[in-house]
Amino acid sequence: MGLSRLAALHGVATSYSPSADVTVPVPDDTVVAVLAALGVDAATPEAVRHSLAAAESAARSRLLPPTLVVWTGEPLPAALTALPPGTTLDIALEDPGADPPPRMRVQADRPDPAVSEQGAADRRTTPGDEGGEGDEADEGGGGAGTGAPAVPAWWTEPPLGVHRLAVRAPGGRSAAGTLVVAPPRAPRPPARAHGFLVQLYSLLSARSWGMGDLGDLADLAAWSGRALGAGFVQINPLHAAVPGSPTDPSPYRPSSRRFPDPVHLRVESVPEYGHVTDRAALDDLRQDAAALSDTVLNKGALIDRDAVWELKRQALELVRKVPLTPGRRAAYCDYLAGQGQALEDHALWCALAEVHGSDWHAWPAGLRDPRSKETARARAGLLDRVDFHCRLAWLTDGQLAEAQRAALDAGMAVGVVHDLAVGVHPGGADAWAQQDAFAHGMSVGAPPDAFNARGQDWGLPPWRPDVLAASGYAPYRGLLRGLLAHAGALRIDHVMGLFRLWWVPEGRPPTEGTYVTHDAEAMLAVLVLEAHRAGAAVMGEDLGTVEPGVREALVRRGVLGTSVLWFERDWAGTGRPLAPEQWREDCLATVTTHDLPSTAARLTGDHVTLRHRLGLLTRPLDQELTADAADTTEWLGYLSGLGLLPEGEGDEEGCVRAVHRFLLRTPARMTGVWLPDALGDRRPQNLPGTWDQYPNWRLPVADAEGHPVTLEALAAAPRLHRLMEVFEPCADRPDPTR
Repeated sequence: MGLSRLAALHGVATSYSPSADVTVPVPDDTVVAVLAALGVDAATPEAVRHSLAAAESAARSRLLPPTLVVWTGEPLPAALTALPPGTTLDIALEDPGADPPPRMRVQADRPDPAVSEQGAADRRTTPGDEGGEGDEADEGGGGAGTGAPAVPAWWTEPPLGVHRLAVRAPGGRSAAGTLVVAPPRAPRPPARAHGFLVQLYSLLSARSWGMGDLGDLADLAAWSGRALGAGFVQINPLHAAVPGSPTDPSPYRPSSRRFPDPVHLRVESVPEYGHVTDRAALDDLRQDAAALSDTVLNKGALIDRDAVWELKRQALELVRKVPLTPGRRAAYCDYLAGQGQALEDHALWCALAEVHGSDWHAWPAGLRDPRSKETARARAGLLDRVDFHCRLAWLTDGQLAEAQRAALDAGMAVGVVHDLAVGVHPGGADAWAQQDAFAHGMSVGAPPDAFNARGQDWGLPPWRPDVLAASGYAPYRGLLRGLLAHAGALRIDHVMGLFRLWWVPEGRPPTEGTYVTHDAEAMLAVLVLEAHRAGAAVMGEDLGTVEPGVREALVRRGVLGTSVLWFERDWAGTGRPLAPEQWREDCLATVTTHDLPSTAARLTGDHVTLRHRLGLLTRPLDQELTADAADTTEWLGYLSGLGLLPEGEGDEEGCVRAVHRFLLRTPARMTGVWLPDALGDRRPQNLPGTWDQYPNWRLPVADAEGHPVTLEALAAAPRLHRLMEVFEPCADRPDPTR
């Protein structure tokens, strides 16, 4: 019992429930290893007793938890209202431009506070309450007017922000922590919208250098917004990758989530490009880039990220020799000042990786510590390379801004939807620069389930919840701020990770992992706060097994979910396809995703035969094909019954249109079209469970015959336009904004 109690105090699960009627115990060795990664010694019974006594003593004497969340217009957390009368609250307000920060002081005068109904009403209309949605925010959240404790009369609410709070109670007891003041909900998309979902690297144009880039993104947004009435374009994470031979092509295993990868730059769009004096060298590079694109578009080659980057790197080295104009120099300096130490660390890691390789664990011992004297000396010798990588981050940031501006100028209601990966590569820049924030010897994954009996290990080190809280969530806030700067919305991969993550100790199978909880209230508050500041919507990928209460908490805070047609069934009742009116409103509805078969492949069963060829099936091929065909046939029959498939079940293209007609019958606020579906592409961009058996993350968008299609050809494709006719305005569709 001692180990279980100690684990509970530190948010470590000693059992988990893969289904409502099943409980699986976690091995004690796993619990001990995870506690050790959190800085808690549980190696022996004596160590457990000592650590437990210390933890329980700290809990009894603690005036406040490490982080307090105040949602504007809602009751205060119990930890604040329960403070002894006469307690002084000293709040250092978040103000990046002030040193020292401004402060405010609040006195807790009495234990039984009262507040007028008018006061409660006033609070529900404070700045940050999105467009009068205070009543919605109160649903299920215990807001004012719902019978929850009233706001104390002595309380003066600080402005929105992440503040430092120090309290001193009568008798000398004191405590310090983080106070997050956040609006009750993230911004909503301004109107019901549809748009494309695309892996940017896969979308080549006539101007691409072997893979899709930010110029292509801007052009796709401008065209689809103006010509098709699209409201958004959702793309894969553009996080900085770990360089290698070859570079890991997965956008979900980056070196840094804070900074973008310059491989996405449109080199010709850099203002200094036109002033490069060595035109012959640039012309040679452009010819090589054209040849590289030709191999992908016309000769069956895969997208070669390393070859693309080598050409762009050489071109950018030439561009960098062009002096910045005074205005550009000032803008660059502003960017450096705004990014601060985080950019310095990222650029230094990039410079050191050029010399010592891309895994900092293998660097000379002195360089493994970003704050060591050896690292400082190395930086002094690499100032030119550090500046180069800072410059690349700035240039990429500028083109990200241009892409979002192009989307909004085209009339898009949302614009570019960026994607946040679950974690980072253990050898990359973030893991090096933020070593204290990561749990050493641990990896994030997923427990065994019906789809994967062995569980999953994603090879990504998790953040330590205790260190995040102690830092006022600084790494998380900086990451969100960077991603949201040029986003109309942000998609969060595996959004359940805001609540808990499956930790796998190094050297053990995923079946021997356990859940570690985050302070979900704090994680959500920081997310909602940063989204509010950016004016951006938020959506979470919440597919698969979801802990009870998670979706409800996300909805309460305005975070949209993700609903995929093939998975939406009445699981609690008949098991049949879920009627469109029963779908949730607060979601992105789509037919498929980058990790799932394309719609054409699902309709034909091609995805089953592909997995059979790669040895990924767990049942005989004929059984898998029969089960898959039954599922598809049931859906098509349902669509026919709704009058959504006038073309007939034998018409593949008509079936693709039918599933999208169905999505528009639902109340979903956002409807996504997987761009390859618009062309009949049968190949998945990623096939989970494979590494080198399948060309994950390296395929260009193609047509039904597998021929790559450029952005220019795509814009003129009759099949695409026939599909997008489905999205033309129709009076009988539900409008969730009414």
